Amino acid sequence: MEKDTTNAEAVPMPESEDVAAISDASAQLEALAAQRDQLEKEKAELNARMLRLAAEFDNFRKRTEREKAEAIEYGSYDALKALLPILDDFERAQKMDVADSEYARGMALIYQRMSDAMRKLGLEPIEAEGKPFDPNIHFAIDRCESPDVDVDTIVAEYQRGYIFKGRLLRAAMVKVAVKG
Repeated sequence: MEKDTTNAEAVPMPESEDVAAISDASAQLEALAAQRDQLEKEKAELNARMLRLAAEFDNFRKRTEREKAEAIEYGSYDALKALLPILDDFERAQKMDVADSEYARGMALIYQRMSDAMRKLGLEPIEAEGKPFDPNIHFAIDRCESPDVDVDTIVAEYQRGYIFKGRLLRAAMVKVAVKG
């Protein structure tokens, strides 16, 4: 009986060097796969960070644009607030009896021009007398019992209030009717 050597020759037995090379290559492959996974994780974190920074920058840009627009629109707010006492003084001066009619006419003209200029800038007076009391735009400094006026109706205005471009600049100081 002869031995069949064809089969034995076809499948050579691995030597110990080949086994070591295969295990070393598989270890390198596993290390590369772990490194790849780590790099993908870092890439995802950097992408998320970049998106957050882009969103924060966009919010910052929008906020500064909005603040700039408000500064432009309401830039004269403080100036008008500083001029209100002068406007009040002109109103009080007009209520005074003056012997010189030219002087009274001149005061009325100055008051009218100043009032018109302030209106053009966006200042609107608050109508108070005879209106219902609204704590958002009126400041009650006095109360009185009045049977001929509804409760919480403004009986008198001590100081005019103003709204500037939809914002309250100064509340009107008023006298309010109460239940008697």
